[in-house]
Amino acid sequence: MVDALGLGLGLTLVVIVVALHYSEGTEWRTPDDISQEVLERRAETVPETDFPEPMNRSIGGGGGAVAVGGGAEGELEGEDEEEAGFDPASISDDEVEYYEIEYVNEGETIEVANNENLLDAGEDEGWDLPYACRQGQCLSCGGKVQDGNANEYVQHSNNETLGEDEVEKGYVLTCTAYPTDDFSLETNETP
Repeated sequence: MVDALGLGLGLTLVVIVVALHYSEGTEWRTPDDISQEVLERRAETVPETDFPEPMNRSIGGGGGAVAVGGGAEGELEGEDEEEAGFDPASISDDEVEYYEIEYVNEGETIEVANNENLLDAGEDEGWDLPYACRQGQCLSCGGKVQDGNANEYVQHSNNETLGEDEVEKGYVLTCTAYPTDDFSLETNETP
């Protein structure tokens, strides 16, 4: 019933496989981990920026908001000179003025100094307002002045995102917007 030839070939094959398994041969070695080296080479090709890492409450999981109205490189040259003049830290203590700002979504009106931005003033009240970069380079902290043209009510220390037409429609970046008059503000509003 059992074919002796088949049994003999099967046993021979098993012995050969076991012998090959236990015999020393060319051992396979895992290649060296080059991932760190690759990351370092890539990092050397990326230019350094002054843009900080987003805070942990950033909108969109990392503050990856795209600047609106941007164009080709160099297109906005010359405009920086117009906006660079306002520095809230240069306001002396005897020149500080206070304005009544109504935070519509929060349902309260508070006094905000002209050397304090709208985002910090709201956070001082314990409100969880949205933000990411805190430098006027994204739209995460956007808000809207209900009373009209934002140029009449706030002054931005830095605004690299909103176009002039959007500011005229009342949009502001609360992280860099400093009050110049009393107004009502809707937070978490972007164009």
